[in-house]
Amino acid sequence: MKNARIEHLETSGTFSLDGGTWEVQNNVWIVGDDHEVIVIDPAHDADAVASAVSGRRVAAILLTHGHDDHIRQALEVREKIGGNIHLNPEDRMLWDQVHGHTGPDAEIADADTFEVAGAALRAIHTPGHSPGSTCFYSTDLGDNPVLFSGDTLFQGGPGATGRSYSSFDTIVDSIRTRLLDLPAETVVHTGHGPSTTIGEEASNI
Repeated sequence: MKNARIEHLETSGTFSLDGGTWEVQNNVWIVGDDHEVIVIDPAHDADAVASAVSGRRVAAILLTHGHDDHIRQALEVREKIGGNIHLNPEDRMLWDQVHGHTGPDAEIADADTFEVAGAALRAIHTPGHSPGSTCFYSTDLGDNPVLFSGDTLFQGGPGATGRSYSSFDTIVDSIRTRLLDLPAETVVHTGHGPSTTIGEEASNI
């Protein structure tokens, strides 16, 4: 039986890269049931994430990419809630800028599947915002399919590509070839800002 649900937490902090720092609000997504969860992008506030998890078993901590607003608290979160940290290895250079040689626990590869509470999340590698950017897709979380898009796709179009290791042409290609063929009704839960759907964003690419 699939009892998994989606919980949302918004946290505030900063994003720093290429010598600049900006105030940002991040979406933290928790997928699971009353007993076990997967945590996606536990940004900024380890105590708030731990409170939201509330003692449930953590099947995995999934990072959509390696920018510091998404990963800076990952080690502290792991200490508080358990679970292994997963990151696409193509973003290891971004991770190392924050955590040095204390690496994540596991690598994410395209098409990897993560299971929790009877639901499966499939990794979709979508480079562009960063080389290792990865989305997670599931058809087990409600009436419509769901995509956790990180900073690859937002309400209004692609994620930013103005910083190191990013590419506008690559992110647009990733969205067109990896995401727009998903069902139009797929709900897109983003790394920042409001959720959207694949159908709503198709015309913005």
